[in-house]
Amino acid sequence: MTSTPGGHARTERVGPRAVGEPLPLEVEQGVPLDMMLTRAGSRAGLRGILPARPLAAWAAALARRPVTVAKRGRDLTTEIIDIVAGHGPPLPRDRRFNDRAWTENGAYRRWAQTHLAIHSTARLLLQDAELDERTESMLRLLIDNAASAASPSNTLLNPAAVKEAFDTGGVSLWRGLRNLLDDMSAAPRIPTMVDRSAFTVGEDVAATPGTVVQRHEMYELIEYTPTTPQVRATPLLMVPPMINKYYALDLAPGRSVVEHLVGAGHRVFVISWRNPTAQHASWGLDAYVGAVLAAVGAVLDVTRSPRTSLWGTCSGGIIAAVTAAHLASRGQDLVASLALTVTLLDQDVQGATGALLDPDQARRAIRRSARRGFLDGASLAELFAWLRPDDLVWNYWVSNYLMGRQPPAFDLLFWNADSTRLTAALHRDFIDLAIHNRLLNPGSLTVRDGPVDLGDIEVDSFVVAGKADHITPWRTCYRSTRMLGGRCEFVLSNSGHVAAMVNPPGNPRAEFQHGTSTPEDPEEFLAQATTVSGSWWPAYVEWLDSRSGDLVPAPSQPGSDAYPPLHPAPGTYVHAT
Repeated sequence: MTSTPGGHARTERVGPRAVGEPLPLEVEQGVPLDMMLTRAGSRAGLRGILPARPLAAWAAALARRPVTVAKRGRDLTTEIIDIVAGHGPPLPRDRRFNDRAWTENGAYRRWAQTHLAIHSTARLLLQDAELDERTESMLRLLIDNAASAASPSNTLLNPAAVKEAFDTGGVSLWRGLRNLLDDMSAAPRIPTMVDRSAFTVGEDVAATPGTVVQRHEMYELIEYTPTTPQVRATPLLMVPPMINKYYALDLAPGRSVVEHLVGAGHRVFVISWRNPTAQHASWGLDAYVGAVLAAVGAVLDVTRSPRTSLWGTCSGGIIAAVTAAHLASRGQDLVASLALTVTLLDQDVQGATGALLDPDQARRAIRRSARRGFLDGASLAELFAWLRPDDLVWNYWVSNYLMGRQPPAFDLLFWNADSTRLTAALHRDFIDLAIHNRLLNPGSLTVRDGPVDLGDIEVDSFVVAGKADHITPWRTCYRSTRMLGGRCEFVLSNSGHVAAMVNPPGNPRAEFQHGTSTPEDPEEFLAQATTVSGSWWPAYVEWLDSRSGDLVPAPSQPGSDAYPPLHPAPGTYVHAT
């Protein structure tokens, strides 16, 4: 093992690999990003994600500790006796048990207390086994999912469901059964989280005025209409993820970062990725970097600017960073600044997400997507849901099926349900990046006939992460500040993965930590960072202003001679299913 600039351990550097080469058989530990794609689409829920080997290791470790196991058993028995006698501990704050019956009715209270006691004992037995971190993380995910599934609140005896059935004369049960059958009839086979009929793309979401000025085989380039008499001379090109549609960047009016940036006087361009099919299976990392290079060329032609700023989100952030490194290695000074939101460049992630990448599963996943030509985004959505089952599965199970209610109308969940496919080649390349953590090792990855070194990116960077992010953990996102060559500022939002990005001003609960100094230890950053109430968007605007040149008259027409207006925003690719 060696030490990285960020002070964390890593595997020895592997040899360079050009994108598109076969994945070596000797895969090492790595970690997902959209790399949880590894197992997505294989089986429903967590089946197949947690193989028998960790369970066998846990059983063997406990078999070597019979005294400890016996003590845990005695402690649990004593606790259950206390619970039955009415002397159990008070129920913790848990929205599953919000109904008054869980605390005021003795039978319900004892049921919930017993469930929590068993879950706690299983967790303690896992700690007692003293397994390696990866195995323990996998088993913790299994234990927590099993406990979530077995929660008393998920049964028809849930007091809220009983009351609803009584109040509606049983109609709620019929509605719930109908909702269940509808959801189980097609992927992703998890409870519906949103009323999809409540939104129309281009009207309620993706509604900021703009024009498609380039239609590439892989994307449409949208130029947004200025709303200020003057704009910054240096434009901004935004690179969204490849899973789900681009309009997380242009959500509902008042909740759109695109709208916010345009209103602040910036010329904003966004890539709207095409939803690929099997015929596009060969589009890999090389092709997507080439697509961003083509978009950069179009933006510079339209704006007559020598440089553009880049913004990348999640997997789009990886593509944006690799593109910037590629340009820097060629001596092409085309990037003015770089923003990365909820993006993992160093993919050595611990915990539940890091536990999901298994070498054998990786090879099987690559073969599956190669046969189909793509990875289905609906299956990925299912996997993400099982990483937070209480919030993303069982909460809606109770509401939709036990209570017989329709899901709410929420723009962010509507976007989340609007999934896309990932090409087989990009799936393969992303898994390779994760397994070998290639971006951490300069020269390990070759793109467009050149080695990639993120240290070549010497422009200033603005890195954003979410404190509650379960997909791209913030401490891992923070390591990007140690990998990029320029001066970095780091922002830590108090939100989760998507909400960290969709963070409009006006939310009284929003806050973030911001620092211009990025020490190696993320905890040191946290100790010295400034805590700011509200959205981080204005902080980014201020940062971007100083790196975007002078104010110039806003253009009266979109596009240019080489890139004429083609279609009103949000274009045509966003509507493809």
